Amino acid sequence: MHHICKATAIVVIAISTTDAFVANPATRTNLPATRAATNFVTSTLATHNPSPRHLPTQLYDTKDDDRQDNEIERLKKMAAKLRAEAAALEADKANQLAEAAEKAFRKFDVNSDGAISLTELKAGLEKALKTDISEARVKELMDVFDKSGDGELQLDEFVTVDRFRNQLEALSREEKRLASEAEQESKRQEQEALLAEARLEFLNEKEPTTNEKVLSIIPYLFPLMDGLQYGRFLLGGADQEGANPFVVALALLYTLYRSIPFSGFVSFFALSTLSGNPSINRLVRFNMQQAIYLDVALFVPSLLLGVGGLIAGGVGIQVPQQAGELFSDVMFGTLLLTLLYCVGSSVFGKEPASIPLISNAVKDRMPTIDMFDDEGRFAPTPKDEDDDKSNKDK
Repeated sequence: MHHICKATAIVVIAISTTDAFVANPATRTNLPATRAATNFVTSTLATHNPSPRHLPTQLYDTKDDDRQDNEIERLKKMAAKLRAEAAALEADKANQLAEAAEKAFRKFDVNSDGAISLTELKAGLEKALKTDISEARVKELMDVFDKSGDGELQLDEFVTVDRFRNQLEALSREEKRLASEAEQESKRQEQEALLAEARLEFLNEKEPTTNEKVLSIIPYLFPLMDGLQYGRFLLGGADQEGANPFVVALALLYTLYRSIPFSGFVSFFALSTLSGNPSINRLVRFNMQQAIYLDVALFVPSLLLGVGGLIAGGVGIQVPQQAGELFSDVMFGTLLLTLLYCVGSSVFGKEPASIPLISNAVKDRMPTIDMFDDEGRFAPTPKDEDDDKSNKDK
């Protein structure tokens, strides 16, 4: 319908134009009729079609859509063509690599048995790369490319010389990296060893010398002197029949000890101070600390005995003299056995660390290498952190 109306309009316009240029008066008299026909066609077009003002826009939009569809179709065809060309190039490249690998395989396979042994691979690579390759490196290459694990390379496992060269370079880089890490680790361990040695020099925990073993016994004279009060009955009875050299020596030593003003306090302060000197051998420091603890332990029974005597006297109970003597003898005998154990262990260079309660307390107070930082400063680990670490380990 649209085309019919358009054709009718063209015809009418043509007739009208022709009539307008005719010089015949009769024709001029028919001019209004022509205009009427023209108006009729125009109204008919307006009824069945859009206004003339919108008609060019619609025609332009239709052509633009067709042009876009054609462009998209053209691009799709170009993309498909490019993909086909890329696939063809990849196939050609794969064929070239396969041909190169097969050609190299024939050169490497000297005995033509269809497999390349470790010896053939080494000889072929050295000839192709013009360099010497160790058997260990060739074995690494074989392990990389030997997918079947039979110790030989088949044709489907063989690669080009360039692939072998790249793999050799990768193995060389990995070897250098491992060597560098090993060297760094060695330097780190060497530094730690030097640091540990420096700490040992700062904190003397070496094996004690003979002089240090003898020196480590002396601190136990401190509890012995303070414990002689418990041995007055035993020592007095042993010296009744004659001069006992042991008793005489103890008496002279005790007299000298008591002749020093505040001898007990001086001994305690000296042992406590010297035991904190890290340059002194550990055995000597340990015995100094343990001598202090033993001396403190002697005070506890005396305190209990005195308190018990006061309580007994308060309630009217009289403690027999024999009970007091027995208590003193037991205390002195226990002290002598403890000191003999400490002296014997020290003579053999071993810490006397088996005294119940006391030895454990001394160990907790002894500094260790871990308690010092890199600059030799004392930095003990808090006890709570040690307990947490022990619990985690369990």
